[in-house]
Amino acid sequence: MSSDPADSRIDATVPHPARVWDYWLGGKDFYTPDRQVGDLILAVTPDLAVIARAEREFLGRVVRLAAESGIRQFLDVGTGIPSTENTHEVAQRAAPEARIVYVDNDPVVLAHARALLRGTPEGATAYLDADLRAPQAILEGAARTLDLGRPVCLMLLGILEFVPNLAQAYSAVRTLREALAPGSLLAVASSVRSPSMEAAAAVWNRRGGTPVTLRTSEEIAGFLSEMEPLSPGVVSLPQWRPEAATRYTDRDLYQYGGAAWKA
Repeated sequence: MSSDPADSRIDATVPHPARVWDYWLGGKDFYTPDRQVGDLILAVTPDLAVIARAEREFLGRVVRLAAESGIRQFLDVGTGIPSTENTHEVAQRAAPEARIVYVDNDPVVLAHARALLRGTPEGATAYLDADLRAPQAILEGAARTLDLGRPVCLMLLGILEFVPNLAQAYSAVRTLREALAPGSLLAVASSVRSPSMEAAAAVWNRRGGTPVTLRTSEEIAGFLSEMEPLSPGVVSLPQWRPEAATRYTDRDLYQYGGAAWKA
């Protein structure tokens, strides 16, 4: 039996967003209730499996852009269960000396921290057990690995919808971005309101342990306020700076994202 304290916090009987997302990505770290609710959601919103993959590709494009722009520090809040092309893999492939801090308060992710902690010897990869709603704790923990006096790529992908109060979500993100040095990059991605996503949210909120709150694209863009937005703004993820290998560019998926520089 594992001695990891996170194991005692895992309730395998209640669907968990990180495990359902892992199921949609084709992973293996989920339980029967996660698969069951994942299938129920796919029955009303089949695009969610595609959205999961599109968000992973969006992450890669953001990390590559940051690395190409000279950023060598990455703060990934709400990282989820390790999958392919994790932040540290993409960043350290471009710059082996890159330093990455993963942040999550999910015991399932905590139990998989060992997988996240394998980076290059030239760089650093760390895991922080913290909550987006306590941004000061994130900053204090991240500062043990990152130099917050230098530019950081801050990523908030698929996490903002799990903070139901919009004012609280804006306040938390504001605290994080105000602590970033000039030249930092903030990237966000979140589910937007649409009939299909509302149907999916209704299924999840009836069966899941962590309620999800959908927002408008304008509300998502508000997380990037007072920064210098990158074109094309907040758009469906595959339409944000697509590369040659980017999939689903012909589809309007209702997971929107964007990024902005701190001047």
